[in-house]
Amino acid sequence: MASDLWISGIEPESIVDGPGFRYVIFTQGCPHHCPGCHNPQTHPFTGGKKADIPAILREIGEDPILQGVTFSGGEPFCQPEPLCEIARGVKAMGKDVTAFSGYTLEQLVEKGKEEPAVLELLRLCDLLIDGPYIEAQRDLTLRYRGSRNQRLIYDPGKEIG
Repeated sequence: MASDLWISGIEPESIVDGPGFRYVIFTQGCPHHCPGCHNPQTHPFTGGKKADIPAILREIGEDPILQGVTFSGGEPFCQPEPLCEIARGVKAMGKDVTAFSGYTLEQLVEKGKEEPAVLELLRLCDLLIDGPYIEAQRDLTLRYRGSRNQRLIYDPGKEIG
């Protein structure tokens, strides 16, 4: 059983947080504190509410229009264990997983050397949007991301072996 998941909120049907209709989980807690962040209420690690993972998986499974689930934040990779539990359930349903991270893929791989669940979560992701939001590089024409430095990395697990 995974550890507790602390969330800021859930958007059960989004069309802006990844491909297709998405169930979006906004995690609570972020170490990056990017100026101009879209979700500053998710920064404190002491905020939010404890999530009911079985209930979340039931809700996802009951919505036939969902293409997949998106982990946003906050910083999802600060809570990789419970998100791995959700991602495994989502993949078993035949749906895909997208994650946003203020870390770069390279930083996540490094973090994964001490926290293996980070690497597992990367392997479970179909799409990673990486890098901090940089207000000076803001670009509203970009797909799924807010600043030009952020990358869309499809199948990030292949990058780590």
